[in-house]
Amino acid sequence: MVEISVRYEGDLRCSARHGPSGSTLVTDAPVDNHGKGESFSPTDLLAAALPACMMTIMGIVAAREGIDLRGMTATTTKVMSTDAPRRIASLHTIITLPIAADHPHRGKLEQAAHTCPVHKSLRESIEADVTFMYRG
Repeated sequence: MVEISVRYEGDLRCSARHGPSGSTLVTDAPVDNHGKGESFSPTDLLAAALPACMMTIMGIVAAREGIDLRGMTATTTKVMSTDAPRRIASLHTIITLPIAADHPHRGKLEQAAHTCPVHKSLRESIEADVTFMYRG
């Protein structure tokens, strides 16, 4: 169990503290939702959590299999709904791996990405497609 403490700072800004490490981060409402857009919004954090989680799970598999994935990158595009209620409509993720497309563990790595806890926690109403690119 991990405790996250969040404090509303005013002006649509919050600060969050990670209990175990003491690390902090700030969220800000986006400009299109009355905020200043000076930091990640809460929905931006979810969009960042998805590829970070996928790459972490892939890294666990890669370490077990002796595969070096240093330099792997991801980009996620978050699309908000245009109808009410305001929500994340879709997350489009591209993960670029520093290995060849014909790598013998390609399938195992891709499957690992789809089993990450963040991906498994998303509602079915959120389209969350993932594209894998190989540069090896």
